[in-house]
Parts: sequence; structure tokens; C-alpha cells
Amino acid sequence: MTSPTGEIYRIDWLPGTDVLHGTCHCGREYTAQDPVEMWEWMLAHPQGHDVDEPRGNSS
Repeated sequence: MTSPTGEIYRIDWLPGTDVLHGTCHCGREYTAQDPVEMWEWMLAHPQGHDVDEPRGNSS
């Protein structure tokens, strides 16, 4: 078992839609309809979390 890192990942479901809105512990935000896609983005930190990279997907 690994020790806790203190990092907080938050995923909210936007009511009335199929959209998930995630916020990484670094503050970057992302939206996706697929929960697997959302968790892959979260756990890939810092890849995909740079300010110069586009936020979220096009859906």
C-alpha cells in the first residue's frame, strides 16, 4: 500500500447532462463525457495539465 500524497481530485457531474467536470490538485480543469477518459486525464498529471495545452475535449 502506498502512503497518501495529500492530492485532491474532484469530479462533478453536471446535472441534466452527460458531462463530467474535473479539477486536478494542480487547479487545471477538464470536461469529458467518459468517466474513464476523465480519470486517465487526472492520473496522467502533469501531462495534459500545462497552461499552453487546450483544456478539456471538444465534446
